[in-house]
Amino acid sequence: MKAKAVYLYTDGSSLGNPGPGGYGIILEWVGMSYVKEFSAGFSRTTNNRMELLAVIVGLELLKKKSMEVVVYSDSKYVVDAVEKKWVFNWEKSDFKGKKNSDLWKRFLKVYKKHQVHFQWIKGHNKHPQNERCDQLAVLAAKGKTLTPDLVFEQSEKDQSQQ
Repeated sequence: MKAKAVYLYTDGSSLGNPGPGGYGIILEWVGMSYVKEFSAGFSRTTNNRMELLAVIVGLELLKKKSMEVVVYSDSKYVVDAVEKKWVFNWEKSDFKGKKNSDLWKRFLKVYKKHQVHFQWIKGHNKHPQNERCDQLAVLAAKGKTLTPDLVFEQSEKDQSQQ
């Protein structure tokens, strides 16, 4: 790992799917004692949206360009979409028919600013940072002031009117 390297631990949660949701993030700078935690909650969303949003926000928090980042996630949805290069094929078709296209587009913008590698970790398997991210995500989902996930709520409305 280079000096400008970061470990990004992420998790998303949804209490009901859809339901209130949240994400938890831990950023660790490699070789330094810098560790920061972040979380946010949303009033109505899905688990997959929160898993993906956690990665996006974690990458957006990086102020320096071209950092080497290892993302640790228990989300097969996110890890496989990137590692198996599905998201790049979805991008070529402008995400036609894909859920969460708003987040995938946002992800690709920030992903391309860094050298990002994904490492899937088994959830609820006593991995300390993953367990902490899960706690942060669940606490955020249970928070008193939850932000609306406007794109998700609009897509739900659109589907119910069809």
